Amino acid sequence: MPVGRRPGAYVCGTDAAMDIIDGKWKVTILWALGERTHRFGELRRQLPGVTEKVLAAQLRELEADGIVHREEYPEVPPRVEYSLTEIGTRLNEALAPLGVWGREHVLGGEPAPR
Repeated sequence: MPVGRRPGAYVCGTDAAMDIIDGKWKVTILWALGERTHRFGELRRQLPGVTEKVLAAQLRELEADGIVHREEYPEVPPRVEYSLTEIGTRLNEALAPLGVWGREHVLGGEPAPR
């Protein structure tokens, strides 16, 4: 299922993907949700420096793009959990080599075993 954005507005596939992950916190949100499902407060604590307003906006955008699934539970107090959709998981997998590159060339880490 393709993610709906601006058909015909992109030069290449990378351009389209970058439009989806554009935003200071989106890639980090994807990384956190790739580890496991999180509640909003858990995500907020895991991403020091992000404001509630920005986190909520970025999660809404990722949800609208079909990357993140938001599950509301009818409980008191209300409980909401965020997880990656299948498309979100595939996007995270596509970003994995970029993370390896960052560890090797920016953070000065050892190359990951291949």
